[in-house]
Amino acid sequence: MTSNVLIPDVDTLAYIIFIVLAVGIASLLISRKFNISYVPLFVFFGILVGPVLNFINRNLAHELFDYVRVFGLVMILFTEGHTLSWRMLKKNIKTIAMLDTLGLLITALVAGSAFSMLFHTPFIVGFLFGAIISATDPATLIPLFRQYKVREDIETVIVTESIFNDPLGIVLTSVAIALLLPQAPSAAVLESIAKYTSLYPAAVIFFLYELVASIGIGIVLGVFGYYVIKKTGIRGFPEIEVFALMLAFGGFLAGEYVKASGYLVATVTGIVLGNHKVFFRDNPETVKRIMRAIEKEVHFNETLATLATIFIFALLGASLDLETISSNLLQDVILAFVIILVARPVAALLILPWWKPKEYLFIALEGPRGVVPSALASFPLTLGLMYHNPQMIQWGEIILSATVITVLVSVIVETLWVPILREKLLEVESIREKMIRAGYTPKSS
Repeated sequence: MTSNVLIPDVDTLAYIIFIVLAVGIASLLISRKFNISYVPLFVFFGILVGPVLNFINRNLAHELFDYVRVFGLVMILFTEGHTLSWRMLKKNIKTIAMLDTLGLLITALVAGSAFSMLFHTPFIVGFLFGAIISATDPATLIPLFRQYKVREDIETVIVTESIFNDPLGIVLTSVAIALLLPQAPSAAVLESIAKYTSLYPAAVIFFLYELVASIGIGIVLGVFGYYVIKKTGIRGFPEIEVFALMLAFGGFLAGEYVKASGYLVATVTGIVLGNHKVFFRDNPETVKRIMRAIEKEVHFNETLATLATIFIFALLGASLDLETISSNLLQDVILAFVIILVARPVAALLILPWWKPKEYLFIALEGPRGVVPSALASFPLTLGLMYHNPQMIQWGEIILSATVITVLVSVIVETLWVPILREKLLEVESIREKMIRAGYTPKSS
């Protein structure tokens, strides 16, 4: 089997790394100067150095992106897993579980239906787009909520939902790929299950299998990592960052080997390590020692995750086909607003039993798309090229442009209206709750 992979020489690779890092630095400086999100800036500058100025060859950017997205997602999800608070997760487990299961599926179905109607494609193609775009973005939300303080429980729900729905969105995408492209590797497991039942029940079973297997492997690796760190300690094991990287990528490989989600394995491993004080009740001295070690590796991983975010978004912009984007721009923008104003609020209706209408509305209107949809955006196109499927290539180009525009529109819009939504929907109640937590009883009006 012949390969069409473009392999750059050392000088070309160094040149591309330089250009991408320059894009990252420029974007971060502008972001801090004008207090705006850096995500769209990475993409805009990526487009500028790619298809506009042709500093980076589009085809080469696409090839490199396929490698960067895997490395980048593993690092980002593993690192984000460490930040998850088990205490707040347990407190809001019903809301998070609803948003990350039924909510994720409803988002994919509504977005997929809109995609199919706007671009006149079969529904399964639209569902693939919906699965790709279903995950929200903690990389955008975390710095946003640091800047605009919102109530801890609402912040935890939105951020934790996005941390979990990143790998779950990848799992849902693998199911959609298996349904659409039977020759894809993930379809083998689905087809073996479908021998005993019909196709769609098999897809549900496949999704649940990926979920359970991935969580199980992640817990095992997290426990293993904890006891290795405990036995060696930070002084006896100064290379803790290397060990953490081995855990993250070993978990990814283990998950992929059993046809589960390597990304979810990496996330769960990070959750176990990040919440070691809750899961492993050791003496205070041991806890303190392990905490120092894990803080050391998290600091290192955060740097890698930042680099991964820069490379994912910049190379995504550099790999875009401007002709496809310009020809579908109106439909793409309409689709983005359908996802923001229809798909997300409809999916979030599930949480109304536990939240007041204003709180529900804030949660429903804060779900920007980001790194995972961007990393998955070119996957259908890649599969089309891999299997020499012209129809899949055509659909893949449309999915790529629609995903990028949705990410850009959602990040820009949902970043800009955070302070307005907070003031209109949360601020009065937030002050009241702060007074109650401080021991004061507010007078009833």
